[in-house]
Amino acid sequence: MTVLKAEQKDLQEILELQYLAYQSEAALFGNKDIPPLKETIEELTEEFNKGTILKLVEDGKIIGSVRAYAKNGTAYIGKLMVHPDHRCKGYGTLLLNEIEKCFPDCRFELFTSTRSEDNIRLYKKLGYMIFDTKKITDELVFVYLEKQ
Repeated sequence: MTVLKAEQKDLQEILELQYLAYQSEAALFGNKDIPPLKETIEELTEEFNKGTILKLVEDGKIIGSVRAYAKNGTAYIGKLMVHPDHRCKGYGTLLLNEIEKCFPDCRFELFTSTRSEDNIRLYKKLGYMIFDTKKITDELVFVYLEKQ
């Protein structure tokens, strides 16, 4: 297995992985209308052009991905995902560590929801600390984490 910088030709496969990987997040809220499941290839292409997208490849297939962009000394990390058949093998940690290497000397910021307890545990284990929360709806509260 290898972590590589994604190329434009990888975006459709990454988007398909995203649709699959975020099903569990949708299930947490009982709502399949969450932003990662509605993202278009055009929107993903904009993210690709704005920052860095990494892919985790095994046997020629993308089984994980993460993306980030930097602005004013902060790297904003988003959409860390691993194929459901490959979770709990340390791949999320590997991807997060690799994307951090792409942005030396940056502060890192990411967010998840309070219902995503596994994600919060992972981020805290990797040195991220909660610095803010934002109530979106009665059911949805975002947790913002940072790492210096």
